[in-house]
Amino acid sequence: MDAAAPGPAEPPPRHVAIIMDGNGRWAEARGLPRTEGHRRGADAVRKTVRACLERGIGFLTLYAFSSENWKRPAEEVHDLMGLLRLYLRRELNELAGAGVRLRAIGDRGALDRDIQASIARCEASTRANGALVLTVALNYGARNEIVAAARSIAADAGAGRIEPAAVDADVFASRLQTSGIPDPDLLIRTGGEHRLSNFLLWQCAYSELVFSPVMWPDFDADSLACAIGEFHGRERRYGGAGG
Repeated sequence: MDAAAPGPAEPPPRHVAIIMDGNGRWAEARGLPRTEGHRRGADAVRKTVRACLERGIGFLTLYAFSSENWKRPAEEVHDLMGLLRLYLRRELNELAGAGVRLRAIGDRGALDRDIQASIARCEASTRANGALVLTVALNYGARNEIVAAARSIAADAGAGRIEPAAVDADVFASRLQTSGIPDPDLLIRTGGEHRLSNFLLWQCAYSELVFSPVMWPDFDADSLACAIGEFHGRERRYGGAGG
């Protein structure tokens, strides 16, 4: 009997979000400074963006720096900001050439002015690109985002611009910084930890969560494929009854 022809490949998740964890522990395990782990983590970002493009994933959101990360040692924060500057300067032409659109979410007002300007330039110069929307969360905290959205709606209600009864989940989501981006289908956290760490709390209400033991500097196309394979093995019910 002839072998059965392979079935059609399953479509990739439309939106993948990643908590990039384990840079410091990766470096410490090798007797290296934590900053070397962050440098290798930047290489993993490049590999992951390329892998998402190859798989036809439309949206990738990366948790790069949380609003709580300011509590880290000043030298480490300084080095992280230096890496961010380098990434924005070095990667712009490659991102643009590959059809990647860059967006940033979070409170960028706390970042240095030159970083804010670089982000704005990258966003402006890649705005027309449509192969992949790369959203980078910088000085981001989901609770702060939700509070800001609630304040915005409350201000409009107080001014009579919106009726409280008209506020539903769609209205609320439109006030979040991710407005216009679909909710993540798949959330990956590397590094072996099992928590959300104040990342996309509203948006990940029905995301499939994959917790990978791989430290972020070692994350690559195969690691992404493994997480997507686990995603495809799940039944997404959105609160409904299973099969």
